[in-house]
Amino acid sequence: MATYEDPENTILMELKDGTVVIKLLPDVAPGHAERMKELAREGAYDNVCFHRVIDGFMAQTGDVANGNMEAGFNLRMAGTGGSDKPNLKAEFSKVPHARGTLGAARSQNPDSANSQFFINFKDNDFLNGQYTVYGQVIEGMEHVDAIARGEPPASPDRMISVKVAADVA
Repeated sequence: MATYEDPENTILMELKDGTVVIKLLPDVAPGHAERMKELAREGAYDNVCFHRVIDGFMAQTGDVANGNMEAGFNLRMAGTGGSDKPNLKAEFSKVPHARGTLGAARSQNPDSANSQFFINFKDNDFLNGQYTVYGQVIEGMEHVDAIARGEPPASPDRMISVKVAADVA
């Protein structure tokens, strides 16, 4: 079993090709880091699809209301919903939207992030200061790079499971 520097703030995301290890940044965006752990512990992210994947930009997922491949999955609606929890206030920081960072997806309202997030395929500095960064892929970025592209993809990939490392025996 792998050991992580801070298992309580490490996310293990299982994709079709392997595990993506994400270091959450609770010191930068405490509300967003806590929400991801809360939804992971509820199993809300399990089997949720990547509904918007733009080559050379990012892969977006986390629509726990409409993106679950088993529970009433509707690809046309994927990307329009969130969790039943209240939206999060923006937690903008100086952390850049570099390759492998997690950003909080939201509407035009900066305080509308909920459960959706994206992983940057490359440095996307134009997003700096406009979207909350709350995590960084530390292992398995090659699995993120292999996610099927499309808006939405014809056959979307999904997060098979998402767990907090501290909870994995």
